[in-house]
Amino acid sequence: MKFLLFTLVTRVPDPITGIIPETRDRLREVVEQARLAEELGYDGFAVGERHEDPFLSAAPPVLLSHIAAVTSRLTLFTAVTTLSLLDPVRAFEDYSTLDNLAGGRLELIIGKGNGAAQAQLYHVTTEDQWDRNREGYELFRALWDSDEVTWSGRFRPSLTAAKALPRPWQPRIRIWHGSATSRESVELAARHGDPLFSANVTNPIEPYAELVRHYRERWADHGHDPADALVGAGTAGFHVAPTSQQARAVYAPLFEARLALARKLGHPIVFDTVDDFVSRSSALIGSPEEVIDKVGRYHEQFGHEVIHLSAEREGRADADYLGSLELFQAEVAPELRRRIPSRPLATGREFSGVTP
Repeated sequence: MKFLLFTLVTRVPDPITGIIPETRDRLREVVEQARLAEELGYDGFAVGERHEDPFLSAAPPVLLSHIAAVTSRLTLFTAVTTLSLLDPVRAFEDYSTLDNLAGGRLELIIGKGNGAAQAQLYHVTTEDQWDRNREGYELFRALWDSDEVTWSGRFRPSLTAAKALPRPWQPRIRIWHGSATSRESVELAARHGDPLFSANVTNPIEPYAELVRHYRERWADHGHDPADALVGAGTAGFHVAPTSQQARAVYAPLFEARLALARKLGHPIVFDTVDDFVSRSSALIGSPEEVIDKVGRYHEQFGHEVIHLSAEREGRADADYLGSLELFQAEVAPELRRRIPSRPLATGREFSGVTP
């Protein structure tokens, strides 16, 4: 199994001090989190894309380029690239440039995105976002795979024998399709033979497991070898401590702060206590043994090979934050890597033009 640290670069009050960090400091903190992830032996680092409060993750290729400059082994991910909003040509130029700067350490997770700001800033609506995502993906893939592209679609001007530069480092980049609750992303991934990354954050396991099963069914329906299907999954929270009691004691105030923010923003509340959250969500909060057991239970449903874990400090003291990251690498990751074989990420692949 492979392990990514993940951030949406939220800028919110510290749950302990109430202080809101400066934008510059928050962005620099993300770079340091990525550097720490590499130092501790995590496999990758993922930066999301959002275009509204309280997020500062509007420009993943810029942030990931900075991270590429201060790391050498991490696989760099987007989580997700919102191709429904972006001009696919511009997105190709940005990510091809990043791919070169990172020496081929890049993988993308794409998705339609969410949030009301999309309609306000980009005039992308619920009526056309899935079509934009599909069309954006297909053009982006064509630009990456071919030196010269002729293309026409609904949402941008056509191309005739167009050459987009710079050409990427990787002849064929791995593109995951982020999936939350809709089958559109699942179908697109299965049709094109791409991996699926389940959000696995907001709800209990059942709806996500159903979508993963649907992906594997559609994968086979499209004529792909079932053994080649590849799945990743998110986690709703993350804190590992020597005992369950220690882990919950540290995480409880963080959960309460998160709950208060969700209510303030009008988000639906699915888990209303920390005990319910730990029990029924995908959150990995507990002792090493508990976390290993829970990942194993989710793997029985998903068959996933990659998971992402929150990179955020969320008000934890240095000893708690660093201790959790270190304990996971020391006692959890080795056992899960032993139990759950996984295919290499971009950093470990031979760039032969074929993505496993």
